Amino acid sequence: MVMEVDKISNLPGHITDKILSHLSLRDAVRTSILSRKWRYKWDSLPYLVFDNQSVLVSSPDQTVIKSKLVNIVDHVLLLHSGPIEKFKLSHRDLQGVNDIDRWILFLSRGSLKEFVLEIWKGHRYRLPSSLYCCQNLIHLELFNCLVKPPPIFNGFRSLKSLDLQHITVDQDVFEYLISSCLLLERLTLMNFEGFTQLNIHAPNLLFFDVGGVFEDVNFGNASHLAIVSIGLYVNAGHDKNPALGNTGNMIKFFAPLPHIQRLEVQSFFLKYLAAGKVPERLPTPCIELNYLSIRINFNDREESLAASCLLRSSPNLQELEMLARPEEQTAVRPAANILQEGSDKCPFNQLRLVKIAGISGGSQELNFINFLLANSPALEMMTVKPASTNGGWELLKELLRFRRASVQAEIIYLDP
Repeated sequence: MVMEVDKISNLPGHITDKILSHLSLRDAVRTSILSRKWRYKWDSLPYLVFDNQSVLVSSPDQTVIKSKLVNIVDHVLLLHSGPIEKFKLSHRDLQGVNDIDRWILFLSRGSLKEFVLEIWKGHRYRLPSSLYCCQNLIHLELFNCLVKPPPIFNGFRSLKSLDLQHITVDQDVFEYLISSCLLLERLTLMNFEGFTQLNIHAPNLLFFDVGGVFEDVNFGNASHLAIVSIGLYVNAGHDKNPALGNTGNMIKFFAPLPHIQRLEVQSFFLKYLAAGKVPERLPTPCIELNYLSIRINFNDREESLAASCLLRSSPNLQELEMLARPEEQTAVRPAANILQEGSDKCPFNQLRLVKIAGISGGSQELNFINFLLANSPALEMMTVKPASTNGGWELLKELLRFRRASVQAEIIYLDP
């Protein structure tokens, strides 16, 4: 009689590791019933994720939920036998409990490389001092936390990615945290409190994504920065700042970014860029910029001047997106066609795709569309999506009337 081979139990180690890496922690623990050899496979997983998918806890009593969650994490950490490289705690029912301090202290004694902590309920969770001892961290992600490192903190020497959302941190602490992480390549900041000056000193920074309320942004040492998405969530009236002198925010912002390749100007940040003097072109063009997305009030003369400057300073642009802020599309200051004020032509020889959305068919919006069509000989497609159906037919007729530099350019009208 031929014995049936137990293929599951005799899989090579790298195959079982690969299988376990694609399972939630809950399902990985369940593999212990497959066979005797699988019984303790899960307890050496290098990645531990405690979220709503991997930890299912339901009860009308919040105290019961907290107790069960704490017991599960304690049980897993107690039985775990190998190094922990990634630890993620992001359960919607977990508040900032003292047990988190214990877990972080335990993790700080190992070789943790990735730490994600998302506190979805309650007040800001103050991080324990033991977290700042995790010098092998490569990625750190915090949500709803109070960041206040001890005086002896000298930065995370291995950190390459930092994601801070809904956090509170003092101005001087923020600046030191960024500048002391010398290998930092990716920085995300969303909805922060405690500081208003975005002073960024990060010589290896490649990616910067920020959205919040701030007064100013300065790149002291970030010449390698290639991807930037920046949103200012309030219209703060930066055009009245007397400290700008004769330079203006447009020149100040782009001067330290010679290698920017992708830029998203969100919310009211174009208003910030329009503060002070706006040149027709930047002194040093953004020759590597190939993607640009702008949120704009077309009827604001200063914003239109800033957008025009940015377009004229991006000769190698390949993809452009212009999103109108429809709630502001009433004219701030009556203006002639700003795009005709340039002293010479502005060909976009690389521009192939343009997306225009949220417009109402106003004259300044149409001027921008006409300008782009007339100066883009390689254009393949332009999509136009108005904010409403009112005046849609008239808008379509205007679009068809404009001359196109590209014989293959296709204009697609999208219903709102």
